[in-house]
Amino acid sequence: MRDRLICIAGFGDNASMFSPLQDTSLTDVVDVVPLNLPGFGAPSPEEQTTTLAALAEYVDAQARELGARFILAHSVASIIASLAAQPDGSPLQLILSLEGNLTADDAYFSGSAAAYENPHTFRIDFLKRLDAMAIDQPIIARYRHTVADADPTAIWELGCDAQAFSSVHVPGEVLRAAADVVYFYNPDNVPENSLKWLNANPLKTCVLPNASHWPSIDQPKELAAAISEALSQRK
Repeated sequence: MRDRLICIAGFGDNASMFSPLQDTSLTDVVDVVPLNLPGFGAPSPEEQTTTLAALAEYVDAQARELGARFILAHSVASIIASLAAQPDGSPLQLILSLEGNLTADDAYFSGSAAAYENPHTFRIDFLKRLDAMAIDQPIIARYRHTVADADPTAIWELGCDAQAFSSVHVPGEVLRAAADVVYFYNPDNVPENSLKWLNANPLKTCVLPNASHWPSIDQPKELAAAISEALSQRK
């Protein structure tokens, strides 16, 4: 059986962000399995708060069912992947962190939820913020659409939990301790404090020149080649 690469999207996004990878040479190397997370393309579980830990339990279960050794995790989902790889018996051996959170400064979208008392007001203001950003950054328009489709309570709860998590833990340290890691990034997209952390705490890295925060959308072939190279070193 071929190896499987499960893919989980960042804050408010869903599996659609990985669709372009299905049309690249990466599929010659590994089975690409994008996952919708509960509240973000998959149904939200009743009477369960959407937290990093809860989503990690979901990812852990999916990874075990699929026997997936590799996970591609975008932005705040890098924390989810880190937590999913921790339990005994997890098949996850390698986290491909796609501009994943390294410090609290990386929670520039998710962390803003903590400033709001309820999901409704957060959703209104967050969508307005994305509308304004999309004027100069067209790629934001797709992201704005997925945020609008996300469960409003789930996205607010996740944002609040991500902010709380990053106030207690250093996400990069959790990531590094969970599994082998390759960090994919464009330095232009990463906050200064996170770049400093990366320089002081070296990880295996791959720079994606000129990529947006969503390289699977605007540079799928380049990202696929970089992932293929990283996976080839695991053979």
